[in-house]
Amino acid sequence: MGYRLSKIYTRTGDDGTTGLGDGRRVEKDSPRIEVIGCVDELNSLLGVLVAQQPPKQLADILTQVQHRLFDIGGELAMPGYQAITEESVTYLEQRLDELNAELPPLKEFILPGGSLQAASCHHARAVCRRTERRASHLAGIEGEEISAALLKYLNRLSDLLFVMARVLARSNGGSEVYWSKEK
Repeated sequence: MGYRLSKIYTRTGDDGTTGLGDGRRVEKDSPRIEVIGCVDELNSLLGVLVAQQPPKQLADILTQVQHRLFDIGGELAMPGYQAITEESVTYLEQRLDELNAELPPLKEFILPGGSLQAASCHHARAVCRRTERRASHLAGIEGEEISAALLKYLNRLSDLLFVMARVLARSNGGSEVYWSKEK
């Protein structure tokens, strides 16, 4: 593959628009570009988490997810193209089941924290939920296409990140912080 970005600035976005993969120009604050930006932010947060060197099993899953988030970005940038499949969703469900099987049942709400890695994972989970909300909004706009598998993937990913945060909070002898409701 040749160089894709030989020049970083193009000046084509100076007018407040950006290009999609099909050649159309859209406003930089359009709902589609908003979802692409949320996916980018989520991917960056996962990169921060991976850089914190979580257990290898989790780092491997997170790295796989980062690759799929690039696929999602491509899918969003090229309306009509589908990169995320039901197999992508199944992968998340299998990892979710494996990790959750080792955790005690959750009887109380937990605070986002417990350790730096767990808090970082909760932060990524919150951004994933926002990304899912923005993607659902985009899907409801007449004339906009977004695949059902992409929406499912984001939904499962937020669940997986919640379970990963629980695992990370408990790793190395740590614990989860349970919500204490004011009486």
